[in-house]
Amino acid sequence: MPLSEHEQRLFEQIEQSLAEDPKFASAVRASDPRFHARRRLLLAVGVIAVGLALVVYGTVTELTLLGVAGFVVMLGAAAFAMHSHRKAQSPDLRVVGGTTSRRTRGRRMSFVDRLEERWRQRPEGHR
Repeated sequence: MPLSEHEQRLFEQIEQSLAEDPKFASAVRASDPRFHARRRLLLAVGVIAVGLALVVYGTVTELTLLGVAGFVVMLGAAAFAMHSHRKAQSPDLRVVGGTTSRRTRGRRMSFVDRLEERWRQRPEGHR
């Protein structure tokens, strides 16, 4: 249902007053999972750089164990970065007091999605 002009003006005034409040902006940013995922992603990139430095240093000094350790650090940081990136891209599906459903985001529904939708919409007497 669309908002009336009066409701839209009130909504814009509330939005503007909240945007000007630095405490509110920092509180919202702190609770945003994308903010934390982005920070973890930057941390992982830094650790990958450290791991690469360990690999290079281990190769130059012929310390094989140090080079292997650097590679393991790089691999772990890359896995952590991928996990953080996926977590930032996925919607938060926790809903308090409600139900969640899949969103198709404009793409075609797969065969399994269509079957699940049919199953949810079946009459109660048929199982």
